[in-house]
Amino acid sequence: MNLTQPIHRAAVMTPNALATVCGERSHTWRQIHDRVSRLGGALRSLGVDRGDRVAILSLNSDRYLEYYFACWWIGAVVVPMNIRWSPSENAYSLRDSGAEVLFVDQTFAPAIPAIKAEAELIRELIYLGDDDKPEGMRAYEEFLSSGDPVEDVRAGGEEMGGIYYTGGTTGFPKGVMLAHQALWLNGLIMAKHVDTQPGCRYLHAAPMFHLADGAGSMAVTAMGGTHYFVAAFTPDGAIRATSENEISHALLVPTMIDMVLAHPDFTPEKFKSLNWLLYGASPMPEGLMRQAIEKLSGVNFVQGYGQTELAPIVTVMPPEYHVLEGPNAGKLRSAGIPAVGLEVRIVDEDGNPCKTGEVGEIVARGATAMLGYWNRPEETAATLKDGWVHTGDGAYMDEDGFIFIVDRMKDMIVTGGENVFSAEVESAISTHPGVAGVAVVGIPSDKWGEAVHAIVIPREGHSPSAEKIIDHCREQIANYKLPRSVDFRSDPFPLSGAGKVLKRDLRARYWEGRGRSVN
Repeated sequence: MNLTQPIHRAAVMTPNALATVCGERSHTWRQIHDRVSRLGGALRSLGVDRGDRVAILSLNSDRYLEYYFACWWIGAVVVPMNIRWSPSENAYSLRDSGAEVLFVDQTFAPAIPAIKAEAELIRELIYLGDDDKPEGMRAYEEFLSSGDPVEDVRAGGEEMGGIYYTGGTTGFPKGVMLAHQALWLNGLIMAKHVDTQPGCRYLHAAPMFHLADGAGSMAVTAMGGTHYFVAAFTPDGAIRATSENEISHALLVPTMIDMVLAHPDFTPEKFKSLNWLLYGASPMPEGLMRQAIEKLSGVNFVQGYGQTELAPIVTVMPPEYHVLEGPNAGKLRSAGIPAVGLEVRIVDEDGNPCKTGEVGEIVARGATAMLGYWNRPEETAATLKDGWVHTGDGAYMDEDGFIFIVDRMKDMIVTGGENVFSAEVESAISTHPGVAGVAVVGIPSDKWGEAVHAIVIPREGHSPSAEKIIDHCREQIANYKLPRSVDFRSDPFPLSGAGKVLKRDLRARYWEGRGRSVN
C-alpha cells in the first residue's frame, strides 16, 4: 500500500492518456511520472529526507497534485494548510509540524511575511504562480526542472504520509497523523463507492487540502482517470468547468450544490455528462434533495460521512437510497452504512455496543484509522482506544445498519462543511477586555447547516456589542469560525458536577421542536 503505485501503473498502462488539465496546462501520465520524480529530486537537493515535513498553502491546481506525489515519492510527509485559516493559525501548524519547506501560490504569497514572522523554521519557499516570483522564493517550474529524476523509495504501510490539521478542543489546531495505507485505502474506498473507471473525468472543485478531495484524487489516479482543476469553487465556475470538460465525477458539499442549482447559468443540459456526485459534511436537506433529483435526473448521488481521524470516509449512502418514495425511501436523513473496509459501532459511555435504535457514540476501526495526533499523546489516548476511533458524534443504528446522527458528543460545530471547535472561538472571544465568560454553541442555519453562536457574560462595567465581539476575533481566527450571532446574559452558565459548562442546556432552546440537535 504505497501512494505512488498508481503513478507507476498509469505511466505503464496509459502513458499517453490525459492525466491533468489546469487552465492552459495539460500533462499525460508519462509526463506526470517524470515531473513527480524530478520534483522529488529537487526536494532532495534542498535536503528534504524521508520523514521530513513539507507544507503547502495554495488554491487548487495540477501542481498541488504533483506536490503530493513528489513528497510521497521521496518518503516525505505532506502538511496541507487550510486556505481559510488566518496567518497565525497557519503559522501554528508550521511550527507544530516542524515543516521547513513551504509551497505557496500567488493568492497566499502576500501572507508569507506575517506567517514567517511566527514560523521561523521555514527556510525554503517554492512559488506555484506563473507570474514573477516574489523575492526569496524559487519559481516552481524552474525548481522542478532543476531536479534530477530519483528512484521512488516506495514508502508505504504504516509509515506516516501526512499531517492534516483539524480544529482543536484546547483552542489550538491538532495534527492528525495518517499512514500511507490509510490514505491509499481511502482512495480505493472512494473508487468503489463512486465507481471511478479509466477515462473518468474528475473535477477538483472542493479545496484540495481537504481529505475528502484527497480521497477523490487517489481514486481517480488509481484508475488512470483525468483530473480537472478549478482554483476555488464558484457556482458559475463549477457549471462552466463541468459543461466544457464533460466532467463525469465531482465532490461538493450541500451548500455548493444549492448555489449551483440556484445560479442563473444553471441548466440540466450543462450537467448531462455528470454521472456521480459525492456530497458530504452534512446530510442533504430534503427540499434541496428534491430539487437535485429533479434537475439532475441522470446523476448518481452518494453521501459520505467521515472524519480526518479516519482519512476520512466512515460511512456512505449509495445512490439507490437517494429516493423520496418506494421501499428504499426514508434513509435520506441518515449518514448511510459503513464504508467498505471499516467496522462501525454505536457504543455507550462504557464502550459497550448499543441496541438497535439506542443513541450512543459512533466508533470506527480499520486500516484507515489515524496513527494519532502529532505530539499529543493524551488527546490520542482519549480518541484512539484499542484501535477504535471515537468520533464524538452521537447516533443510533437502525435495523438495516443505517446510522442516524442526532447529536455531537464533543464540542464541535459543522458549518458549511467546515469543522469549528468551540474552544478555538471561545479562546479568541475571551481575550476581549469586556468579556467575563463565554460559551460557543452551534445553532440551526438554513444556509450553512449550523452557525457559530456565542453566549457572552459581560465583565462588570463593560457593555460590549455583538459587532465588537466579532471584530475582535477577526485577526485571531479564520472567517468561517467567527460567531455569526452573539447573545448576552448576566446569569452564570449552568455547570456540571465537574464544573464544566453544560453546552447541551445552552443549545436546547435554539433546537427546540427539531428531531435532532445537529444539522
